[in-house]
Amino acid sequence: MAEERTVAVPSSWMTLSGRYGRAVARACDIAIALVVLVAAQYYGAEYDLVLGALMGLCLLARRRFPGMVLGLVLALSAVQLVLHDVPDLLLASAPASYDVAVLFAMMSVVHHSRTAWMPYFAGAAVLLATATGTVGVPALGIGQFADLHTLLIFWGLTLTVWLTAFALHTRRLYAESQSARAWHVEREQEQRVRLAAARERAEIARELHDVVAHSLAVMILQADGAESVLRKSPDMARSALKTIAATGRDAIDDMHRIVRVLREGNPDSADGGPPRRLVTLDEIQVVAERARAAGLSVDVSVEVGEGRLSPAEEMTVFRIVQECLTNVLRHAGAGARVDIRLHEERGTLLISVVDDGAGTLCGRGVGGHSGGNGLVGMRERVELAGGSFEAGPRLGNGWQVRASIPTGTK
Repeated sequence: MAEERTVAVPSSWMTLSGRYGRAVARACDIAIALVVLVAAQYYGAEYDLVLGALMGLCLLARRRFPGMVLGLVLALSAVQLVLHDVPDLLLASAPASYDVAVLFAMMSVVHHSRTAWMPYFAGAAVLLATATGTVGVPALGIGQFADLHTLLIFWGLTLTVWLTAFALHTRRLYAESQSARAWHVEREQEQRVRLAAARERAEIARELHDVVAHSLAVMILQADGAESVLRKSPDMARSALKTIAATGRDAIDDMHRIVRVLREGNPDSADGGPPRRLVTLDEIQVVAERARAAGLSVDVSVEVGEGRLSPAEEMTVFRIVQECLTNVLRHAGAGARVDIRLHEERGTLLISVVDDGAGTLCGRGVGGHSGGNGLVGMRERVELAGGSFEAGPRLGNGWQVRASIPTGTK
């Protein structure tokens, strides 16, 4: 079962987006611009209202172009300073309350900028501009407007606004990262579910193919043999019919188990369901005996220590041998000779199944055209066990299958 992971997703007020989010953001921008404009109306200099209006208009674009807006507002502040310093004329007031536009512009850069160094650059630029506007620049003929105490107050206000904006910026990045993480976790969980479903379908397909193909191949050959000797040797016909019945019963049991998996899930779970039938290497002799009864000459050699394989590995080996015998029955038929060799070597189980292709199929044969599902299923089983698989025709007649599987116990 896939591991469930919980990701803290920011509350809706932190991630307001869409049409309502854009409307609220636009309303805030307009309100800030109006605050700057209203503040400029309290000053009687000739260009105060013009400068305040221009600063307010610039702030309307502070979310989309924060760096450019900060540059324009600082430039307007410089113009304000120059106009204020013109002797004998009251062209602009400095400092003035509508200079709060500089702080709003700096806050926008810190909060909305996607560049790591921009928040620090914006803070340094505003601190420098504040020092210039307060202490003055004697070299440029700009006199001092206030004392050092006033400068420290302005700097304190600037740093307070910068830290607040930076905290909001950090919180916004955290909210975005958590939202992205939640999205990726959801996609990952969906992908795991699809992969698990695909693996389950492949496992069921392999089980269905192995059970049905092998059982039907044995039953068809036994039925053909029973028909041919029914009158001449009733005992042989009776033995063939018993083999058909036994094979059919085993196939029905396996089919019932697969159907339970489809309907109820894994029957091995601790929910009281019937246990899955365990397959061991000993059952290789059972399928080999059935293959002999169907007309094959089967030689089996198993050189694997007891307890060296896990139940899953024994199931894999059994299904590979079963599928190989099924293919020999289908494609070579009665009379073919099969050598099955299983032996362990340095922690690796080696499987070899070789036939001579010398059998003779009666009538139309037992299998017809093969779609290659058996070879695909064997290869999938071996690869899932972490091994290697190869199959192909021998030199001369016959077919060979070789596989190696690392054992779970060393």
